[in-house]
Amino acid sequence: MPLAVVGLSHRTAPIEVRERLAFARGEVPAALVGLVESGTAGEAVVLSTCNRTELYLALPDERRGVEAAQSLLAGRLGQEPSAIASHLYVHRDRYVAEHLFRVTAGLDSMVLGEPQIQGQVKDAYAVARETVSPAGAMVGPALNRMFQTAFSVGGRVRSETEVGMGAASISSAAVELAKKIFGSLRGRRALVLGAGEMSEVTLECLRGEGVRTALVANRTFDRAQELAAKWGGEAIRWDEFGAALPRVDIVICSTAAPHPVLTRERFRKAIPGEVRNPLCIIDIAIPRDVDPALGAEPNVFLYNIDDLTQIVDDNLGRRRAQLPVAESIVAEGVEDFWGWYSGLAVVPTIRDLRDHGERVRREEVERTLKRLSHLPDADREAVEALSRALLNKLLHAPTVRLREAAGNGRGTAVLDTARYLFELDREPSDEG
Repeated sequence: MPLAVVGLSHRTAPIEVRERLAFARGEVPAALVGLVESGTAGEAVVLSTCNRTELYLALPDERRGVEAAQSLLAGRLGQEPSAIASHLYVHRDRYVAEHLFRVTAGLDSMVLGEPQIQGQVKDAYAVARETVSPAGAMVGPALNRMFQTAFSVGGRVRSETEVGMGAASISSAAVELAKKIFGSLRGRRALVLGAGEMSEVTLECLRGEGVRTALVANRTFDRAQELAAKWGGEAIRWDEFGAALPRVDIVICSTAAPHPVLTRERFRKAIPGEVRNPLCIIDIAIPRDVDPALGAEPNVFLYNIDDLTQIVDDNLGRRRAQLPVAESIVAEGVEDFWGWYSGLAVVPTIRDLRDHGERVRREEVERTLKRLSHLPDADREAVEALSRALLNKLLHAPTVRLREAAGNGRGTAVLDTARYLFELDREPSDEG
């Protein structure tokens, strides 16, 4: 079956379109079942993240299947496919594998090498594997092998290159900087001021580093509660964050306030004496949330967004330098998968060719042995063995060449020629 991926990403569509097309996890099984039970897809996986929504498909009818996928996505916007055509891309056959492998390795991400995408791809694959319907499984041999190869390629890129090394976002750089001060964040306590997107990513990074407690303060307490609940933190009211300062090791500020929210006066009120243990304050807000004068306090390590930008730029430079190696790993994976997948197309023809040869061999041997009825059993068995050996010798080279043709892109033409030359599309009763 032909392969295709139909989708959009941060490269082709604005966030207003991406967020409306995104599938919640609970919506995915129905979409998969609809594609497979309608017969438009033989196999299907839906990958949906904040930056992309993609349908990976093995299709009985390529044109019909691609159109159905485009209609499914457009329907989520209540529009015709033509209305979102400029946002959609379609990749076919080996380019489906290449796209998936680059996505899984973090080479197609908004932030080069970001680590979350491989887990998201694994989750999408798991949902498809768990979904069943009367029409059968959502994942068959083709997509199973392709996704397994994608995980292998992604793992190799991360272990054999530095594409994923070092922080590559302001939030992750803030957490990395805190790690440099404390060595490890496991068991540390953090305070996050603000509850926007950057604060959420920061909380995710802190949780990943084993921070024991993450306090979240925001002027809108409900939003602080929502974010804290999502990432295992603890919400506190805005006017309480000063009192929390003596109890934390790390403060990360990312509010939209037009002036500093952590002034020297507020800091001194919360901590009247000298700061005894190191306190890392990272201000990723613009305008700045923290009075720069706090950087002069003993045992206070204050950094702003310019400090973090330099870290991110340096890390991204190292990551980009590793792209040629990463791309070569992807190319190896594509060749491996496509060689296997192309070989599937020749299996029916090889089987038919051998069945045809066996029928001819058996008929000719039976005809010959009827005329040689005087032969003893041992000689009759020798004739049988000779005929089988000749057949295997004759079919060996065509079998090898058929597999080679499938692997180098000439499979369709060579298969059609083989079926024509050996009359493999005729019914057995027509032969003779």
